Amino acid sequence: MGPPRARLFATQVLRGQGQVTFLPNAATGALFCLALFAAGWEYGLYGLAGTAVGTATAWLLGAERERLATGLEGFNACLTALSCAVLLGAEHLSTALLAGAGCVVVTVVTAAAVRLFGSWGLPSLTLPFCLTASATALTAPGFQRIWHRGDGLAALTRPAAGPTALEPADLARGFFAGFGQIFLMPQWYVGALLLCGLLVAGRRAAAVACLGNLTGIATAWALGAPAARIADGTMGYNSVLVALALCGVFLPARAATLAYALVGAAVATALGPAVSALFAPSGGHAFTWPFVVTTLVFLGAAKSFPRLTGPMPAAGT
Repeated sequence: MGPPRARLFATQVLRGQGQVTFLPNAATGALFCLALFAAGWEYGLYGLAGTAVGTATAWLLGAERERLATGLEGFNACLTALSCAVLLGAEHLSTALLAGAGCVVVTVVTAAAVRLFGSWGLPSLTLPFCLTASATALTAPGFQRIWHRGDGLAALTRPAAGPTALEPADLARGFFAGFGQIFLMPQWYVGALLLCGLLVAGRRAAAVACLGNLTGIATAWALGAPAARIADGTMGYNSVLVALALCGVFLPARAATLAYALVGAAVATALGPAVSALFAPSGGHAFTWPFVVTTLVFLGAAKSFPRLTGPMPAAGT
């Protein structure tokens, strides 16, 4: 690659990082990358390399230029690489090789999902990542050269246990960790950096994301989720993504869609434990399945509600 093409590719990769939250903004992607490196240099490297491999694979296969330019061919690969690092151990060579292969595979799965859901007028979201990551979690314990954690992760589902009273520190940690868990990172400071990335892209997107996160936390608390589950962010990240998708990305940003999005955020939060129970044989990893299922249902339903699907407001209004 010459310098101009290398710069173009780097921009596409950073936009791919940002597209995890629907933001094709290179500055946002750079802050997201910084957040992953703050969690650990290996996670930053897996995320960045995963996005690059996915983008390069799509380019080699002749993907549409617009999808490449806006980073749409990189974000599923970013999450796939990170899921391999978290599930299998980032320090193993086998994990790195499997992550690279997974990024190639998820690019193909993305193309299939875009084609299928596009015929219905729906986005594929992070469905390719969810399919690939869930398949990895189910399959990995059966292969000794890639599974390094001893016994498998299968467990029976159990009723929620533990105190439900939220201390202010738990609430603050849960709020920021809810952003970090989008990238499978539970650290509150990672979430704080990710929120900064959202703010760089636009205050409206950041506000919608915060409202979605708070809705998820409030729903989880109202339903009696253990405080520890709220504090580690696992009850908030799907609600962040649902809120962003349904207010300003796939539906216009207005009062009606904001209310609709927050209802979706609450539904995704309630759906989380059900998905974890469903995947209990592979460790209960919900990934972003609650977000995908909820958003597809709500977007499909929105086609019947003209007040939600009217034209997008003009920029700056």
